[in-house]
Amino acid sequence: MKVVVISASPRKGANTQIMMEYLYNYAKTKNADTKFIDLSKDKIDCYQGLGESYSQITMQTARDVTEADVWFVGSPIYNSLFSSALKNLFEYINYKETAGKTAGIAILASGSIGFTNVQNMIMGLMSYFRVITNPKAVYMTVDQIKDGKIIDEKAITRLRELVDETLKLAS
Repeated sequence: MKVVVISASPRKGANTQIMMEYLYNYAKTKNADTKFIDLSKDKIDCYQGLGESYSQITMQTARDVTEADVWFVGSPIYNSLFSSALKNLFEYINYKETAGKTAGIAILASGSIGFTNVQNMIMGLMSYFRVITNPKAVYMTVDQIKDGKIIDEKAITRLRELVDETLKLAS
């Protein structure tokens, strides 16, 4: 099984990246063929439409997502929405090639409001791509991360459960 872990924050050193790096490291212990996509480092070109030329990084990232069987998508909440970097990435994905894949969602916010709205938006995006989504998303707030590490044991447990349950759902 091929797995991708997507950190959808465009900000370098973002808390979303810390959350998703933890998830990636755990997922890698469960499935060796796991790849990390960090949208703060892997600069994806702004989608301009079909027939345009895009960078090698952009095209390889789109292939990695398309070819993966399981997606773990982590997004911050920005202005009550998921990351525009995530939306931009999915402009490159052909929905005709993604039916039956499986996804898990992790969402990070400054406070504990808006999680279900953003989860529903991401699940709507996954539904468009005909991806089966684990309904148990992980919600984390920035106060659960300190000095580049997740300090909340319950959050760590929930991230691990998300990986375990999503991989089980995919199999």
